[in-house]
Amino acid sequence: MRLILALSMLLLSTPAWAHKPSDSLLSLTVQDDRIESRWDIALRDLDDAIGLDANGDGAITWKEVQSAQDEITTYALSRLTITSNETRCPSQGPRQLIDNHTDGAYAVLLFTMTCPTTIDRIQADYRLLFDLDAQHKGLLRLTHEGDTTTAIFSQESPTQQFTISQTSTWNQVQQYVHEGIWHIWQGYDHVLFLLALLLPAVLRRVADRWEPTPNFLSAFWEVLAVVTAFTIAHSITLGLATLGLIALPSRLVESAIAASVVFAGISNLYPTLAQRRRVIAFFFGLIHGFGFASVLSDLGLPRGSLALSLVSFNLGVEVGQLAIVAMFLPFAYNLRKSWTYQRLVLVSGSLGIAVLASVWLIERTLDLKLIPL
Repeated sequence: MRLILALSMLLLSTPAWAHKPSDSLLSLTVQDDRIESRWDIALRDLDDAIGLDANGDGAITWKEVQSAQDEITTYALSRLTITSNETRCPSQGPRQLIDNHTDGAYAVLLFTMTCPTTIDRIQADYRLLFDLDAQHKGLLRLTHEGDTTTAIFSQESPTQQFTISQTSTWNQVQQYVHEGIWHIWQGYDHVLFLLALLLPAVLRRVADRWEPTPNFLSAFWEVLAVVTAFTIAHSITLGLATLGLIALPSRLVESAIAASVVFAGISNLYPTLAQRRRVIAFFFGLIHGFGFASVLSDLGLPRGSLALSLVSFNLGVEVGQLAIVAMFLPFAYNLRKSWTYQRLVLVSGSLGIAVLASVWLIERTLDLKLIPL
């Protein structure tokens, strides 16, 4: 019953992640006492915050963005504070552009910050959109004389400090391992895909019926095979996409991920498909890798830092997956002989996953919002 309750809570809490997670891209280039800044913020996020769609027709036009330029600038810059040596660096001459990213149009703020003395340390305090979206992330790229430092602002860590020309490799590894763990835990479509593949892992087909696996070791090896197939596959496309060797539109990737969850859930209702979990895990793992790459590719890191971030982020994803498996497998194994698991959890759980993912698929494919969360 605890497993059923956990699955139910997960299914009820997932709609907030029907679309690509909200993020903004902040680039700071330090030159002596000046910071040249570029800040890309999604128009859909600005619309939620200050209401860009003046006529309410569901489409944000360039004219509507132009008319709200002052409001956009005021809103954004009031939520970013940069200090050098404990003195605030005021912004000057903000200009605005529009740029298209893989997941839609972004407002681009270009501005200069001037500090009172030559910059050797800076502190960035980032508060954009946290009051509207607790999952929002600010992706920072800080550049000085060709050296690049990266950071990710979140509601839990809105303030960060940097020493110019001093990059901590260990801090970068820690940061991206942490982000990888949270990306898999908060990416409910990835979690549900993995759970759909794991649900039959404690059962086996004998004479056209499900029977419990004879021992824990056999269930463990089956789970290990499924997770390994998924890991190898998403690691391949995560690397290719993050290095810029393959680029796919965000809507296509997110829609394909939703479709993979639908297929994984439905496959459990058909024994022939359910016994091919490793193949399903590998094939759709290739698609999920593109989803994992979205955070890293948006940072636009140079190749050296990108390789380190890629490995660290992927390690975090694996740690997150193993934590899910460690929580799921003992419960599922203990319940595997019961009618509750074989009928209610496996069948109803798989069907519920497929239905929810179908809603995601419609939302992502048609750019709709069917679930008001």
